[in-house]
Amino acid sequence: MKWVYIEDIANYKDQQIEIRGWLYNKRSSGKVRFLLIRDGTGILQATIFSPTKDHPLFEKFDKLTQESSLIVRGLVRQDKRAPGGYELNIEDIKILQISEDYPITPKAHGVPFLMEHRHLWLRSQKQHAILQIRAELIKAIRDFFDGRGFRLMDTPILTPSACEGTTTLFETEYFEQKAYLSQSGQLYNEATAMAFGKVYCFGPTFRAEKSKTRRHLIEFWMVEPEIAFATLDDVIELSQDLILFIIQRILTKRKKELNILERNTKPLEKIKKPFPRITYEEAIKKLQEKGSSIKWGDDFGAPEETLISELSDNPVCITHFPAQIKAFYMQPAPERADLVLGVDVLAPEGYGEIIGGGQRIHDLNLIEQRIKEYKLPRKDYQWYLDLRKYGSVPHAGFGLGVERTLAWVCKIRHIRETIPFPRLLYRIYP
Repeated sequence: MKWVYIEDIANYKDQQIEIRGWLYNKRSSGKVRFLLIRDGTGILQATIFSPTKDHPLFEKFDKLTQESSLIVRGLVRQDKRAPGGYELNIEDIKILQISEDYPITPKAHGVPFLMEHRHLWLRSQKQHAILQIRAELIKAIRDFFDGRGFRLMDTPILTPSACEGTTTLFETEYFEQKAYLSQSGQLYNEATAMAFGKVYCFGPTFRAEKSKTRRHLIEFWMVEPEIAFATLDDVIELSQDLILFIIQRILTKRKKELNILERNTKPLEKIKKPFPRITYEEAIKKLQEKGSSIKWGDDFGAPEETLISELSDNPVCITHFPAQIKAFYMQPAPERADLVLGVDVLAPEGYGEIIGGGQRIHDLNLIEQRIKEYKLPRKDYQWYLDLRKYGSVPHAGFGLGVERTLAWVCKIRHIRETIPFPRLLYRIYP
């Protein structure tokens, strides 16, 4: 008998098959017993019918508890009343293991309890739907860049120096020297872009930020494209295309999961190019008009990002930040040396920054000056300076945070639910 995954059940109408999975729920109704079985790809209703109470399958049914593992065999029938439109008429049940005292029950549980049991919470329908959408989002990102001729370049997790500032580095020993967990693959991307033209890296990044907001993770995933000869305008255009590609893919491929999350998709369906584009100074003025106490030179926090995101139903692109609040490698604006050619893209509906990037300094003398001003150890960046010695060109790129983007697309309040095992301030279990 053929082993079939539930997501493929429609291909086996009126055929004898085998399903391997776990008991999601069960109920009785007279001479019929109903099992809801999940196998990771979906949930299937399976039924047992017997006019007698002592049927051997009824005895097995009575033994089964929530999350017991089992193999069921039977005939696939189309039934519009069943979840997914198909059900299985059970002819045989093989119990692999009876689950005892499963801790996550239909009753309400507090967040601390659920986080302690994250390894089991993943099995619940909502969490499962979020992570199905995450997988689709990641595939969409890869398809987008691969389809445009970008080359995937893996960048190191262990690095000898900082990329985004020294205050949020995780330090570790690397034999007889210090090393740090990567904050970003960007610096290495700049090297591979000079070899391949247009590249992207995709992987985990780490920030030792002592922040407990609903938008922050200590370990998060980021995709970072980098393009030789590109400018700020080029990467703003690319970022818009990427966001639209992701949204269309999820709206097309993951409607069922969005419905499980009760996500109103109309705001996503309305998004179109071009996204509104304002400068940092214009944003400051608009925030002050809305009653914010922010002043020029301050970075945006969550409250400011939320207010700015209310300006449009589309994501908002903010450009030309003060150099003092951006990284050492940002290219100065030609008209004002105290501003840089950077961009932050803020998601609508109050979800804040999902993309940060811009144009990089390509002049050797200027990048050397910046390294000195930021008091960075020159020896650690010698290889980075080489990129400006041997065929330097203008170049640009950005980073998109997977978890923040997913939180917005799914309209999840807290980012902790956007990754299988979140790393939060003071939480590293499980």
